[in-house]
Amino acid sequence: MMEILQYDSAMRAQWDEFVRKSRNGTFLHERGYMEYHSDRFEDCSLVALREGKLCALLPANIEGGTLWSHRGLTYGSWIVPLKHFDATVMTEVMDATVEWMKRHDINHLVYKPVPHIYHRYPCEEDLYALFRHHAALVETNISTTIDLTCPLPLDRGNKSGSNAARKAGVLVGPSEDWEGYWQLLSSLLDSRYGTRPVHTLEEMRLLQGRFPDNIRLYTATLDGELMAGVVMYLSQPVAHCQYIGASPQGKDIKALTLLFDHLISEHQRLGYRYFDFGISNEDHGRYLNEGLVRQKSRLGGRGIVYNTFELFL
Repeated sequence: MMEILQYDSAMRAQWDEFVRKSRNGTFLHERGYMEYHSDRFEDCSLVALREGKLCALLPANIEGGTLWSHRGLTYGSWIVPLKHFDATVMTEVMDATVEWMKRHDINHLVYKPVPHIYHRYPCEEDLYALFRHHAALVETNISTTIDLTCPLPLDRGNKSGSNAARKAGVLVGPSEDWEGYWQLLSSLLDSRYGTRPVHTLEEMRLLQGRFPDNIRLYTATLDGELMAGVVMYLSQPVAHCQYIGASPQGKDIKALTLLFDHLISEHQRLGYRYFDFGISNEDHGRYLNEGLVRQKSRLGGRGIVYNTFELFL
């Protein structure tokens, strides 16, 4: 009854339509996003057919004998529909996936389930199916998230900083100054960590052009000078912070605090359920940046996890 096939480019339109109507898919799972770095990952996305009808999608890539779901994405589990798909169907999908892997000499699955805050309706059947196959939890990263249906207020210090920045004349709002912000962000990451943004400026412009409603830049400026910025990845029900940065002067005048105060209120007004600051980990979750997680907590966020599971056949 259940058949697993490898994705083919002829399925692109059907794939994207399925993602948009799914319970747990986001724009990251659409082919236009997944394929921007196709030169770095060998695609091995899978589709599940039940009685000949499409019932689930797995964004994935392959490296040797390992199937990743998907290494180039923050999360990327089986994407499933709202109706006619329960735990019994998911166990069929996972059973068929294991058999498909065996036939193709793939003995290792690394699986990154979509965190529950991104679910448009409850969607954790895959976690049960992984348990049935004795998958192990191998990585946990902690993110800090605000529930916008009942947000906690900024603490006293951040509220004071936001008011001070506003009185100083800091202006916040959407921006198209991608080049200016990428220069600021790259300089900050290089001086602090010796790294660069995961996405190049050209890649961000490409992706923002493909998903203008989902990827947006917001900045804080003072007298026309860029003080701070945040790139927002928007996938109902989550407004997610992808890149956060502030210049030394921007930090001094609390420009980022004012920007966050604005973004939290704005996305609550727009009907988003969660405001997610992103993870505060390095070394696959083993290192916790305690200062960073405290900063996010003082803005009203509390912890949710991004997990990774591993299955050996």
